Amino acid sequence: MENLTQNQRLDCLIDWLKGESYHYRNLKVDGDHEKKKATLRALMNIRMPRNVPMSIMTIQDEYLQQERQATGVVGPDAIPSIEETLGSELPFGSKLALWQGDITTLEVDAIVNAANNQLLGCFIPNHHCIDNAIHSGAGMALRLECANYMNSRQKIHGDQYLEPTGQAMITNGYNLAASYVIHTVGPIVTGKLENSHRIALKSCYHNVLERARENGLRTLALCCISTGEYHFPNLEAAHIAVATVRDYLENHGDCFDLIIFNVFKDQDYECYKNVLSSMK
Repeated sequence: MENLTQNQRLDCLIDWLKGESYHYRNLKVDGDHEKKKATLRALMNIRMPRNVPMSIMTIQDEYLQQERQATGVVGPDAIPSIEETLGSELPFGSKLALWQGDITTLEVDAIVNAANNQLLGCFIPNHHCIDNAIHSGAGMALRLECANYMNSRQKIHGDQYLEPTGQAMITNGYNLAASYVIHTVGPIVTGKLENSHRIALKSCYHNVLERARENGLRTLALCCISTGEYHFPNLEAAHIAVATVRDYLENHGDCFDLIIFNVFKDQDYECYKNVLSSMK
């Protein structure tokens, strides 16, 4: 299997994933390259966590790493701090940044994943959520590591264990640009926003920072936890995220070089820009 082209890797992975599945082994795959890429991602998304032969894992890693290289990565040196963009008088301005883009392209020590309470990633094929994007970019080993963690927790707490809201756990980043992923389950807002939701979101950010500090991670990209599928109001979520990070840096500022508020939507960019600009 040495010296495969990227197209050959793509075909090989699709064929293997189809072959291990009773339901999809006869799936007809469109010959269009972009559609085949979407098919591969979908088959990876729906695959339950189980071991992968080393030869297939090697092909997957080579494929994902070349895709990452083609997309390009963004290092912390390429992201200006808020001191540079919003003003030199802002607290911790040299240690904070606001960046809009794909979090999976950030070459930092760790990125944050807004996970669900099963902690196995998103099983909806090609879903637009951050959980799906991160697992798709990392590869099949990430879901397996998460499953091993959940299995260990279920041995302690019972088979019905689900990861509590507000906690944070760390895994390897595998084929992502980031070295690690810190997963946290945010609060779900189904009706009126309650103070319990605010407390839970603050706990998410605080525990993410704790995991980063405990593991000596100096560059960290935070996502907009709970604002998408979980319906936490965007502006208030930005206020909580910024306030929690600022409070944490008051006591642990020397532990971090750069903490990036990563946003994807224009709405969130404006929210964070306004909140950061008003810091005192």
